[in-house]
Amino acid sequence: SGMVSIGVQTKGVVEDRDPKAGFELLKRVGFSNVDFSLNSYLLNTSLYRFELNVFFDQTVTELETFFRPHKEGAKAAGVKVHQMHMPYPLYIPGGKKEINDYLWNVVAPKSMEICAFFGCRYPVVHGFKLSGNLGSEEAEWRQTERFLDSLAPMAKERGIVVCIENLYDVLGGHVVEGPCCNVRKAAERIDRFYEKYHGEALGFCFDTGHGNLVGIDFEKFLTRLGHRLKALHIHDNDGIGDLHQIPFTFTKTRENRASTDWEGFIRGLKRIGYEGVLSFETAPALTAFPGEMKEAALGFIAGVGEYFSSKIYCGEKRASR
Repeated sequence: SGMVSIGVQTKGVVEDRDPKAGFELLKRVGFSNVDFSLNSYLLNTSLYRFELNVFFDQTVTELETFFRPHKEGAKAAGVKVHQMHMPYPLYIPGGKKEINDYLWNVVAPKSMEICAFFGCRYPVVHGFKLSGNLGSEEAEWRQTERFLDSLAPMAKERGIVVCIENLYDVLGGHVVEGPCCNVRKAAERIDRFYEKYHGEALGFCFDTGHGNLVGIDFEKFLTRLGHRLKALHIHDNDGIGDLHQIPFTFTKTRENRASTDWEGFIRGLKRIGYEGVLSFETAPALTAFPGEMKEAALGFIAGVGEYFSSKIYCGEKRASR
């Protein structure tokens, strides 16, 4: 039908004790893809307190055994793991060397193995937020690039394309641009990886919520990314906090103009003939509704996805690349 498929985070829906039930629920309400929330197994809140848990101390075989019910549950429900949220941060500014080495040498490669196990192509990583510590965006990128270089050969071997996303940072109580907000640089860097590894080794995941917080022009950004765009994190906020809510739920004025430029988002995806998944990063929206409304809320999110899909591919042939 030329319709793009719709996805959502597994977080808050797929539970370890019965993953199949969660995947069946997602399929029932209209999702054929998921963004696997590997980040819920090593929480950023603990990492920022410099605490680690033992989850990633398991061998790759043990991890695969742990995730086998998830993999089989998704398959049985007819849901594909399109993208995966890597644990973050993978580098803690001011963190002890042992922690950062563990994140880099253990958590990251094992995450890649789990990704391959799921047959997932697009793990999304957070670039390092270091510009304040290192004094420049360039120095910050060099450190992120070293990390990505350590994963690239492994990714290439497994047909995985690691994706970076646009982030925000907080400075003196203000939200400011974080890593990967300059689209010209992002495109150049992705192309450099392409040259270096003779093929797709790095891609981009565009995050609408972060983009709205720092005032990115969605249409320009997406258009410039073009074929480098592999995944999306679709969610909404009030322009002040990273709230991860459902699109169209925040307005700027009494006239109900959406806080986020969804028209520009649609135009950008249309212009580049995006063929990936419209994936929602809206787990926090689920906890905003009463538990009894989870299925209804998920169905509503899927409906927003259907709407985007109908606007992006309204009965016309896709732009050939």
